Amino acid sequence: MTSVSADLPVVVIGGGPAGLMAAIGAARQGIHTVLLEKGDRLGRKLLISGGGRCNVTNARGTEHIIANIPGNGRFLYSSLAKWSSDDIISFFTTLGVQLKEEDRGRMFPVTNKAMTVLNALLGELSDLDVDVRLLSPVSALDYEEGGGVYRIDLHGNGYLRANAVIVASGGCSAPETGSTGDGYAFAQGFGHTLVPPYPTSVPLVSSDPLITARHLQGVSLRDIVLTLYDPRGKVATREEGDMIFTHFGLSGPAVLRVSQYAVKLFQKHPDAKLKLAIDIMPAVTREQFLENVWGRIEEHPRRGFKTIMKDVAPERLVEAALRIMGFASDQLAAEVGKKQLEALYEFLKEFPVAISGTLGLERATVTGGGVGLQGIDPRTMQSKLVPGLFFAGEIMDVHGHTGGYNITVAFSTGYVAGAAAADYVRVGRAANTCPTKSF
Repeated sequence: MTSVSADLPVVVIGGGPAGLMAAIGAARQGIHTVLLEKGDRLGRKLLISGGGRCNVTNARGTEHIIANIPGNGRFLYSSLAKWSSDDIISFFTTLGVQLKEEDRGRMFPVTNKAMTVLNALLGELSDLDVDVRLLSPVSALDYEEGGGVYRIDLHGNGYLRANAVIVASGGCSAPETGSTGDGYAFAQGFGHTLVPPYPTSVPLVSSDPLITARHLQGVSLRDIVLTLYDPRGKVATREEGDMIFTHFGLSGPAVLRVSQYAVKLFQKHPDAKLKLAIDIMPAVTREQFLENVWGRIEEHPRRGFKTIMKDVAPERLVEAALRIMGFASDQLAAEVGKKQLEALYEFLKEFPVAISGTLGLERATVTGGGVGLQGIDPRTMQSKLVPGLFFAGEIMDVHGHTGGYNITVAFSTGYVAGAAAADYVRVGRAANTCPTKSF
């Protein structure tokens, strides 16, 4: 039996980080808000973010955040002016979530548990009387021009009518969390363009013999620098951080930062094999390396050279480097000359791995592409094509590096969209300013 509610002020589609904050942003303005989630629980993607610890934002400020959002970061200046990383920190602190700052400005709950963050959001939804409806998938979204309201079809379970709708249904990365690209069709139905989705923050795949033979599987490297070269040999990007060798290629924070550039190069050159160079010891100069290793050789000339090198770099990596460079497996330290050491230093500064692809969207942390930004007002997240339709979070063509940047996008655009939708309902238009923050 088909059922329909009376007109609702604001309906949010999607219960991820952007949708949760959008519902809070609308409800804090005193507007009755309904939050629809197709799954049986809210915040699935939030719970796996930051390795299960939830990196809620980055504390280094707006300019730093935008610099780390290579996917259209400049679009976010307005939303971050209204709901910044400082506002996000104050928001959670006021809700009783103690935060701590880690390397590169990353902010985590002191408990190291994403559930702490989710519970704070759920508590705020409850305090604001947000009407949360789980197991409520949306199959269609239409605009009734005569009545100026949206019809939201609930996949055979009736429909809702709303004055304003915020689509925060995510992209299509990590589909096990419910992000399956549902909102793209809604946006296209209203005339919005769609930038074809692609994986970002995704592990790299290599057919390099070192990888396929699994000689380096499980070797992790800290504080290294990765340089990705395009097919012409020009630097595409250079990123620093940690990484790990896997059975299929490479992963880890620095690799995820490189990946979006690799994806775009493969889009242009699908058959290319890209060179990735790993600087194993970026802080070590040639002189320091030679002095250190030569001193070890003079102290232990009868030891095997690879044993001498164990304290310089991971053993299996050293063995691979020496094998590639033609060192004998049993070569004594005394048998190594300074020219060989110089060549080894250069090799370890640009340890090469051939990259043949990336894993797919289902293994990506973040979706690139999405609803084109030319059709969205950056001040309010409202559609420029139809009134009362708003977007928030990963559904839009915005993406950042790992490190708290993507969830900052979700929280900032979510809150701004929610507050603007509430204002639209209240005064009949989307204001260009965000209502005063309340903590």
